Amino acid sequence: MATRADALSRERIVEAAVELLDEAGESGLTFRALSARLKTGPGAIYWHVANKNELLAAATDAVLTSATDTGETPGERIRTVALGLFDAIDAHPWIGMQLSQVASQSTTLRIFERIGQQVQALGVPEAAQFDAASALLNYILGVAGQNAANARTQEPGTSRNDVLGAESAIWASLDTAEFPFLRTIAAQLRDHDDRDQFLAGIDLILAGITRPVS
Repeated sequence: MATRADALSRERIVEAAVELLDEAGESGLTFRALSARLKTGPGAIYWHVANKNELLAAATDAVLTSATDTGETPGERIRTVALGLFDAIDAHPWIGMQLSQVASQSTTLRIFERIGQQVQALGVPEAAQFDAASALLNYILGVAGQNAANARTQEPGTSRNDVLGAESAIWASLDTAEFPFLRTIAAQLRDHDDRDQFLAGIDLILAGITRPVS
């Protein structure tokens, strides 16, 4: 006869953990809440997961490693990985905080490896590969994490258009002599698309990586 621990898979536990994290954030993920969600006892969960840190790392890994790297060229594959990670962190804002934790190191290493392989395929000289791949990784995780952090600071139901519209109005009203640039781009702040701007940054980095050395 199968035991309760045998009947409950690690994959199901991680799936339920992701659901709880999406609903209530890290503070809402407790073994008591997880047990209630899975209709089982804590012992059955501990059979598969030792502690909350391990569970958070597994949940982060499950979400981020699903980002695909499709495309015909190395540049296209980098863009699809980057956008997949951006969308995953946008949909699961709690991941941004987890990526700064030691427990998520294995996930970050796998992402770094996928990006690095495409940097190599671009023909970047070996001496420059570490810097090139690091620039991409730091940009992807940094921008995606900041985007998620910005979303968390807003009250539920807050309209993005309202927030950007209000901020744009502030920029447009700044002193012309002190902030000429911000006044010029105020309308772009109001109307910009986060994903498009994110990919524009990826393209700028790729252009620098692949630029012939004079």
